[in-house]
Amino acid sequence: MVTKLQTDTTLPALDLKLRPAQWADLEAVAQLILEVCTHDGDPTVAVSVAELANEWKNPGFALETDAWVVESHDGRIVGYEEFSNRHAHASLMGDGYVHPDFMGRGAGTVMMRALEARAREELKLAEPDLRVYIRNAMSIGDKVAREMHENEGYQAIRFSWRMEIALREAPVPPPFPDGIELRPFVLEQHNRSVFEAHEEAFSDHWGHTPGTFERWQHHMTSREGFDPSLWHIAWEGDQIAGYSLCRYRNGLGWVGTLGVRRSWRKRGLGEALLLHSFGEFYRRGTSTIGLGVDAANPTGATRLYQKAGMHIASEYVIYEKELRPGRELEEQE
Repeated sequence: MVTKLQTDTTLPALDLKLRPAQWADLEAVAQLILEVCTHDGDPTVAVSVAELANEWKNPGFALETDAWVVESHDGRIVGYEEFSNRHAHASLMGDGYVHPDFMGRGAGTVMMRALEARAREELKLAEPDLRVYIRNAMSIGDKVAREMHENEGYQAIRFSWRMEIALREAPVPPPFPDGIELRPFVLEQHNRSVFEAHEEAFSDHWGHTPGTFERWQHHMTSREGFDPSLWHIAWEGDQIAGYSLCRYRNGLGWVGTLGVRRSWRKRGLGEALLLHSFGEFYRRGTSTIGLGVDAANPTGATRLYQKAGMHIASEYVIYEKELRPGRELEEQE
């Protein structure tokens, strides 16, 4: 009975069908994601067609096996789910959407079971003693999705915030710690150094798994709209002390990743980088700026952002289902 619960991908609604996603679905899936995020109250987290295409081209992602859509009888895409192997075939991730007009018809549940069946195939590639789990995130107010996850054996384990500020004037220019200066980011010269600094800065953050430079390039510097002038890199001598990697996202200025390496923490560098980023967006005519953060961030980032005047614009909850017990991933590093 448990096996059937995990692998049954039959839709109870006869006018709906589950099938693998195809490139021809790209624009319809992006539109679906926008409509779902808008319904949930936060359209800023939706992805553009170009961003979704970039995700589908991600190294290691195979559209024909790692993404599904639910299609109505008239060809409308009303559901979407994707699977990703974050690290070592043991840290696995899902991301799913069901159009609000089609809630309660089994689309979400059948996609989750397809996702779990795919994840259980992936775990066969993990080291035999590793704990294997799958995680999904959703709006904290999405009671339907939360109940569905709990019915499928998931548990809420963590919360995250999207924070925002609406500037009324340019922020006061920040003082940088003695010996630290900003220098222009030159892609060909600095990209790998920033990647390595990021890996160190985020190694003690919850949920971080080791990345590869190939993935970094794909996600960070090859995406549409990448603007190296919005990457603010703080140096002390020939060492990167911290960085704020910014971009535009759905009309907002977006502080995508802000990090300070361990040796340079507690000196005000994070605040200086944040306020500098605000000022640069304001100078370019953008006054509303956002970012995402783990609500229990261990480095005090949430306090920093609140001190800078940011507020919580929306909250998300992360659910996890353990597929196999074992040694935690962090223990192998």
